Amino acid sequence: MILKTFGWSFAVTALGLVAAIFYGGWAAFGVVAILSVLEISLSFDNAVVNAGILKKMNAFWQKIFLTIGILIAVFGMRLVFPVVIVAVSASLGPIEAVDLALTDKDRYQELVTDAHPSIAAFGGMFLLMIFLDFVFEDRDIKWLGWLERPLAKLGKVDMLSVCMALIVLLISAVTFASNAHQHGGAHVDKAETVLLAGIAGLITYMIVGGLSGYFEDKLEEEEEQVHEEEEKAAREGKPKSVIAVGGKAAFFMFLYLEVLDASFSFDGVIGAFAITNDIVLMALGLGIGAMYVRSLTVYLVREGTLDDYVYLEHGAHYAIGALAAVLLVTIQYEINEFITGMIGVVLIGASFWSSVRRNKRLPVAEGESEKDETEAAFTP
Repeated sequence: MILKTFGWSFAVTALGLVAAIFYGGWAAFGVVAILSVLEISLSFDNAVVNAGILKKMNAFWQKIFLTIGILIAVFGMRLVFPVVIVAVSASLGPIEAVDLALTDKDRYQELVTDAHPSIAAFGGMFLLMIFLDFVFEDRDIKWLGWLERPLAKLGKVDMLSVCMALIVLLISAVTFASNAHQHGGAHVDKAETVLLAGIAGLITYMIVGGLSGYFEDKLEEEEEQVHEEEEKAAREGKPKSVIAVGGKAAFFMFLYLEVLDASFSFDGVIGAFAITNDIVLMALGLGIGAMYVRSLTVYLVREGTLDDYVYLEHGAHYAIGALAAVLLVTIQYEINEFITGMIGVVLIGASFWSSVRRNKRLPVAEGESEKDETEAAFTP
């Protein structure tokens, strides 16, 4: 199972590390290895959330996610995206941007760093909306009940998550503009860009997430209709009817997954510049890490891990909330990538441990319940 699921990741790792040696020797090998670990640690929560969505998709769309999705994640976000940032922020053509990335790496890094506030605002708002919609929803299973119960009650207020997100964005943009004034006003004009980028992230979430949710609900209605007709046919002794379910729901869920992956990759791409400004090494390292995230997603789906460890999804969403906060803070302050990665690891690790403890308690509780029922039955 491990080899079948992670086989491609192992192969890409070997090829990537060999390519790094040919490209820049053992020093490049070390950089690519570090970037791979960085990407995996920063995106582990991404794999858990992806698995929660992927398990709802049929086999065809799961394959699409693992093929076309891989190309988008590895080639698009880890290689093309940094070049696009430079092209847009510096008003360069794509060929000029690539040439700059290969020939003037310091200037390339400077341009990407200069565009970071807008990137962080977009990604931070998108991830913040995911977190808020999760914690404001009333769920049967609660991990941190003392926190989730009152938040679920607050969630009954319409559009609360959107209002909260806009307030956070406004505070971030105003604080950024205020600090820019205090330091000579060099970045005052970027406050407006940060605000627009954040609104764009919010709109992107509402469009893609809204369409995904709408078609997912339609899919569930169709599945219920199929189930009812099959039961009716079984009662009447007729053969079961087979009704084809449209793929719009899976398509928009796929789009949602790709935008989600893009938002998660922002911190990895930006954080990679703390290690290297070589676009080739960056693409190799982050690409290897992205492969493992995809493989881990598949592993979680096939093993039914989210069903067995019910708090994992909670931990992943809290990690998303933490990452959203980190991105919004990094609009004006620098935070070490190790801290960013460890926040997610700690939260998911805690949710996994809580799930293990819950699973151990359940058989005991069920046994005591059955014992009480037996005693009650034989008590005169």
